[in-house]
Amino acid sequence: MKSTRRAVLMGLAAVAAPFVAARSWAQGPAPFRFALTPVFLDNDAAVISALRAALAEGMGQDIELVQRRTYQEISGALLDGSVDAAWTCGYPYLQHKAELSLLGVPVWRGQPLYQSYLIVAEDDPATALPDLRGGTHAFSDPDSNSGFLVTASDLARGGKTPDQFFSRVIFTYGHRNVVRSVAGGLTRSGSVDGYVWEALSSAEPDLTARTKVIVRSEWLGFPPMVARADRMDEPSVMACKAALLGLSATAQGREALKLLSLDAIEPAEDALFDGIAARMAVLSGG
Repeated sequence: MKSTRRAVLMGLAAVAAPFVAARSWAQGPAPFRFALTPVFLDNDAAVISALRAALAEGMGQDIELVQRRTYQEISGALLDGSVDAAWTCGYPYLQHKAELSLLGVPVWRGQPLYQSYLIVAEDDPATALPDLRGGTHAFSDPDSNSGFLVTASDLARGGKTPDQFFSRVIFTYGHRNVVRSVAGGLTRSGSVDGYVWEALSSAEPDLTARTKVIVRSEWLGFPPMVARADRMDEPSVMACKAALLGLSATAQGREALKLLSLDAIEPAEDALFDGIAARMAVLSGG
């Protein structure tokens, strides 16, 4: 009886095996997980959809765009392998440079560079950072170059921290939110990504019109796309790099770049971020 039952079970398993294999084959590889942060894109659904479609076309596989609230969460997800690649910022990239490698860097207005803007309300009399002493200030993220490091390192040169210089500091976790904070009077001033401010000046001119830029930083390396260094030779990561660098060569890629107000994604070397590294050294007292 037992042998008969065993034979029946083996027979069922043999019959089912081809269907299991076929189902596994039909499902294909797991989606490639590419991380973004609202600090940068601010949950723009149209942009996210266009970027996903362009990467999927370029890689020939499904893409899952994973959003996290902070750069710290993005870095953690990269390092623990829960995402395969990410669009991050030069500051967290350099913080983890031993573990990460560059996939590509966006080109904006002809160069892979951007600036940090110090902004105030349109009618504010301030013309420089010292004029803002004792006021309230909005940063985007403690690991943001344009949204924290630039202003913090400028203050460090004078022996001050943001908490010592400003009466109150907030983190908005979104560059658009920094602009809203200043435009709405929640804070007197803010540190914001110049690329985002310029993009908003076209998309939401009524918002940026209620602010003005009083200080522009030097040109610094644009927020890069990165992956873990020990995964750069994996086929899917190599395909992601090729898809990013090829965005300007396809119709879907050009549409995504247009929505992002970017020209292309290009290869880059670590030297592009020397200016950020110098500011990190100032902040750490080096």
